Amino acid sequence: MTEDRSPKENTSDDALRRSITRRGIQILCQFILIAALLFLSSGRLRWSWAWLYLGISTLQVVVNLVFMLKNNPDLIAERATGSEKTQDWDRVIARISGPLWFIIFIVAGLDERWNLSSVPVWISLISLTVFLVGSALTSWAMLTNEYFSTAVRIQEDKGHRVISYGPYRWIRHPGYLGWGSVGLAMPLMFGSIWALIPAVLVLVAIVVRTALEDRMLRAELTGYAEYARRVRFRLVPGLW
Repeated sequence: MTEDRSPKENTSDDALRRSITRRGIQILCQFILIAALLFLSSGRLRWSWAWLYLGISTLQVVVNLVFMLKNNPDLIAERATGSEKTQDWDRVIARISGPLWFIIFIVAGLDERWNLSSVPVWISLISLTVFLVGSALTSWAMLTNEYFSTAVRIQEDKGHRVISYGPYRWIRHPGYLGWGSVGLAMPLMFGSIWALIPAVLVLVAIVVRTALEDRMLRAELTGYAEYARRVRFRLVPGLW
């Protein structure tokens, strides 16, 4: 016996599937763009660090998608379409920081092409370790927090509440710490000192976004002020 579903439910399911498919296409296009930026700017395909980055990033995305499809497909759908309720300041930060991520790849590729930097292999290996830890922390935060949206907003439509377990037991914004660590690690992993310039600018944008989001959550999310008193640090344990 099959369960009858209302037209409204079927329409909702179809919309969810379309949004998830759209998100998958977005991720694929982003992957192709990053690969193109790395290899075109470097002028070569035989760049082991670029391939290593792409391989790790692909594995991370696949693992995240598998878990989110099982546990929180609505979050994937929202990442595909965005939200009209995003804070205005968050839109500004996104317009500034988004292109800077791509500039990191371009500068690193040009550095590889013209040998502008000299980074010892051991530093690249340490940076790879930081990249892996940062990626893992970001994924942990994303998979722990069912409200881990790309849009800064109070998700009243989803019963937004404070998440205080997982990595959120120690810092209030572990996803940003992981993402910032990834951004700083990438240039040296690629062997480029010059690419640190856009990476530092990305880190500044992350710090600003963390401060503004934290202030918004204190003011608007029930229970967050109490949580902030218990978990003292926003981004870096023992520092800030």
